Amino acid sequence: MSRGKLVRWGVPVAAVAVIGAAIGAGPVIAAVSGDPVLPERSAQQLLADAAAAVQKDGLPPMSGTVLETASLGLPALPQGAATASPLSLLSGSHEAKVWYGSRDQFRLAVPGPMNETNVIVNGDQTWLWESQTNKATRIKLAPGATDRPDRTQVSSAPAMTPQQAAEQLLSKVGEHSVVSVTNTTQVAGRSAYELVLAPKEGGSLIQDIRLALDGETYVPLRVQVYAKGSAEPAFEVGFTQVTFSAPAPENFTFTPPAGAKVEEKTLSAPKEAQQRREDFREGDVKTVGEGWTTVAVLPVPKADAPRSTAESGGQEAPSLETILRSATPVSGPWGSGKLIKTKLVSALFTDDGRLLVGAVTPEELTKAAGAR
Repeated sequence: MSRGKLVRWGVPVAAVAVIGAAIGAGPVIAAVSGDPVLPERSAQQLLADAAAAVQKDGLPPMSGTVLETASLGLPALPQGAATASPLSLLSGSHEAKVWYGSRDQFRLAVPGPMNETNVIVNGDQTWLWESQTNKATRIKLAPGATDRPDRTQVSSAPAMTPQQAAEQLLSKVGEHSVVSVTNTTQVAGRSAYELVLAPKEGGSLIQDIRLALDGETYVPLRVQVYAKGSAEPAFEVGFTQVTFSAPAPENFTFTPPAGAKVEEKTLSAPKEAQQRREDFREGDVKTVGEGWTTVAVLPVPKADAPRSTAESGGQEAPSLETILRSATPVSGPWGSGKLIKTKLVSALFTDDGRLLVGAVTPEELTKAAGAR
């Protein structure tokens, strides 16, 4: 804009300079360029504000569209198996629609090329609907599975404020991570803070993890994981559209259509499921290393070993076979096996029946394989 135009509009240049200095040049420039600018927050302040918001009001009613994208460097998966297998999430982009009314009202819809899968929770009613097979599964909870601590129990259990909780979390994260915050991110048309965690260890494949929190509600809007040396995220899941208002009640109602096959399944009580997980961890899983270079070591039954995958059957077998065909034979003082390396994760199947996996370089895996 020319000085002449400013004079004609009756706005002295000196006044513009004074106002700019008073407000702060950075925010003014960002606002003019269209970048969203939120009040500055440290990592501790941001996490404390988010914890306080959840503790006070819980997750707000909302609905939106979520996009998950993975570019890990894996071989292309067979199209026939991709829609039926969770392994399909390791490649390409996948969209889902989400409705959230309360902790007892939730719906997730995952559309496919010619089908859709829905999970609908409405009070004590939980349904899984698969249009491709025309099958509706009513999910029941085992006795004791509906027990939930009330808000007073939750708030009184940990005797700490949101600020103390944030400080405690960051003290643990800070042992192995560099933490920073930006306030100019925008996700799904909303201004957001971005919490960035970067590893201090050199053996990790991860460059950083970026968590975007809505600037008004502090709801997580997006997670991005960047591999070292990559300008684009290797994995990303986030909203492309989101609205913070109560979804219409009809979004949570479901009646199996005429002719649909209806089944019932019962889920275990939380204590039983938790006990099974603890028994598995204590008896079968160990870890080597710390922080970002932690490697999990699991026993692999012979039937699940790479060389036997083709005979294992099931919907995931073709996809898993495709991934395993890209494995590289490796050997060392620790023994021999097959190595799979993606941008973010490495996995080693040893011939002596172990699976080592972590977000680490192959060198870190073979080092862990030699640790007994």
